Amino acid sequence: MKCDPTLYRAAPPSLAVKPRLIRHLFLPPLVILLMVGLGYVGFWTSEHYGIRSLSENGQRQLELHARTVESEISKYTYLPSLLELESSVSQLLDDPSPEHRQAVNDYLEGLNRRSRSRAIYVMDTTGRVLATSNWRDVDSYLGEDLSFRAYFQNAIRGQPGRFYGIGSTNGEPGYYLAHGLEEQGKIIGVAVVKVRLEALEERWQRARLEAFVSDENGIIILSSDPARRLKSVMPLSDETKERLARSLQYYWFPLNELEPLARERLAEGVEKLTFPANTELVSDEEEVSYLSQTRPLSDTPWNFTLLTPLQDLRREAINQGILVAVAFALVAFLLIAWNERRKVIATRLAAREALQEANNQLERRITERTGDLRASNERLKSQIRERRQAEETLRRAQDELVQAGKLAAIGQMSTSIAHELNQPLAALRTLSGNTVRFLERGQLDVASTNLKTINELIDRMGRITASLRSFARRGDDQGQASLGKAVDAALQLLGSRVESAHLQVHRHFSDVQVQIDQTRLEQILVNLIGNALDAMQAQPLPVLWLEGDAVEGKYRLRVRDNGHGIDLETRKHLFEPFFTTKPGEQGLGLGLTLSASLAAATGGHLGVEHPASGGTAFVLSLPLVSPLPAEPI
Repeated sequence: MKCDPTLYRAAPPSLAVKPRLIRHLFLPPLVILLMVGLGYVGFWTSEHYGIRSLSENGQRQLELHARTVESEISKYTYLPSLLELESSVSQLLDDPSPEHRQAVNDYLEGLNRRSRSRAIYVMDTTGRVLATSNWRDVDSYLGEDLSFRAYFQNAIRGQPGRFYGIGSTNGEPGYYLAHGLEEQGKIIGVAVVKVRLEALEERWQRARLEAFVSDENGIIILSSDPARRLKSVMPLSDETKERLARSLQYYWFPLNELEPLARERLAEGVEKLTFPANTELVSDEEEVSYLSQTRPLSDTPWNFTLLTPLQDLRREAINQGILVAVAFALVAFLLIAWNERRKVIATRLAAREALQEANNQLERRITERTGDLRASNERLKSQIRERRQAEETLRRAQDELVQAGKLAAIGQMSTSIAHELNQPLAALRTLSGNTVRFLERGQLDVASTNLKTINELIDRMGRITASLRSFARRGDDQGQASLGKAVDAALQLLGSRVESAHLQVHRHFSDVQVQIDQTRLEQILVNLIGNALDAMQAQPLPVLWLEGDAVEGKYRLRVRDNGHGIDLETRKHLFEPFFTTKPGEQGLGLGLTLSASLAAATGGHLGVEHPASGGTAFVLSLPLVSPLPAEPI
């Protein structure tokens, strides 16, 4: 290709000045406009992804603190119903004499001190306080008429009384739990427990957490910031304000609305709130934005709200926007400088005769490179097609693996439940048959005992399924269990097999408290003792030894039998899932696997020993609740 020398002739001055003038007039505003626009895009993108990250982290914090609040408000639920068991309370409600009143006052005072509640008191059916734990105080509730309180009205109708309000006697806020006291199916009074929840606010303040709890009326009853307390998170109608004023639930507080300057809904239960500078919530001379995440609390009509400040995120987003704008301005400056430099170089090269030869060489090289690039492009296209096919094959394989995993999980769950319910169903079958025979003989007391046992077994089946669900969740709350009660329950469940086999049981262990759920411990013992009975079927005199000792903060229970033992090949697969030496209708191969998993979930261990004298010994090791075991039983 040859260059035409006329192309490099200088343009007339008038024609060259106009494009340059237009470029100088419109290029700077265009660059500034693009810089501002890209800066805003950078700011918005950084803020958007920052809020999403804060929302994900806040969701975990929200769940954690909401569960803490639920635990705090539910741990006193059982306390009012305990007063039905106290005879002095029923005597006071039948005969409100000074002697009975003083006895109940002393009892409630001691119970309140042990439970660390704020106050416990008993009212008659008219709503008058007959006895109270704070009878010594000047602002005692004794003799007060609290029939107007909603918790009393619910409890006297036999419903659970749950109420948060400010006391009409001393103006002290608290959470009230009321329970109707029954005698022979009739409510004769109401027991009330008042607890303080300010400890939650102190924890939030120490953790520098901004959060609050609002009740069913939309009133903030707990808050890390005292300025938010007893404010409404939603507009209250005149009828609602009048009703709350009559009930004195919040005493005479004005219940002003917590009104944000701006509200933007991001998702279900997630909002972006902006408060003006002149509110009580803001200490700085500026507007403050929060990420608000709300979650309802279980067993109550309350909501827990977590507020995450967005000032740091906004500043970081502004910095990111400025950085993007500056980077674009720098790139634009470099491009403009490069363009001007290129034009100068092009103008100088246009005046040289040697440019013709260079252009010819460049043409040849471009032709060669074009061929190479075309071939490379074809190879890349072929590789891209192969890569896409491989990705599609991999995606289908992943989908099949996910589906297979789901089916395996469902199958394991169903077989686990079938295995765990096998023993209670066998016991139910035996007890129901015996009950029919006892009824035919007229032995009603024995039949009643069997029916109670059947009811307990049904409850146990419910606990087994609940225990399997809690085991699948692998929670940290393991509870406490009595080893003696668990052994008795396991032997009772296997009673028909123990009696038919004429089994001798030697018990040499202590009734200690170990860190495991009672139902889970019974499941483990039923599996171990049931396996021992299976191993001793051919023994004319089967013997079972239950031996225990405490070692380094754990208690080791040794379940030993005089059965046929376990061969070497079976020992290799003993704790593998679905491995069993029994026929299919007698076992699923999950008993030892589940037992070992249940023990490991509490920090314990299930192992096996093979005594030289014969038989098999399974060793269950569990953490002790108390370092000193009880006396051997």
